[in-house]
Amino acid sequence: MKTVLIVEDDPINLRVYSKVLTTRGGLNVKGTEDVEEAMKIAQAGDADIILMDVSLAHSVYQGKPVDGIKITQMLKADAQTSNLPIILVVGNMMEGERETYVKQSGADGYIRKPIVDHQQFVDQILALLPKDDTSA
Repeated sequence: MKTVLIVEDDPINLRVYSKVLTTRGGLNVKGTEDVEEAMKIAQAGDADIILMDVSLAHSVYQGKPVDGIKITQMLKADAQTSNLPIILVVGNMMEGERETYVKQSGADGYIRKPIVDHQQFVDQILALLPKDDTSA
């Protein structure tokens, strides 16, 4: 079973995303707002994809405040986690801002919140999950 790591500081969003991904997507979910924990999970290979909240109002890494963009940049710069797909979760922004965030961070895509279409949400994540290489 594939595992989605959700890095989110809103417990309600975390609960909703988890429920949708487990019930509709048949996925295993880990959730945290703790940056150190998220980095450890990613580096240990315990996640197949990351759903990264952009704002993360209270997150700190090594004593410095960080947001989802910075965490994504760190993960993409690390050879151990650079191939791990990361989807940014972004709120309402001006046209073009989301794409700028994806470029800045090196993320593999973005999802807008609030999430209205649950099946589309699951489909976007499933599309970016690494495929099992059973056919060579």
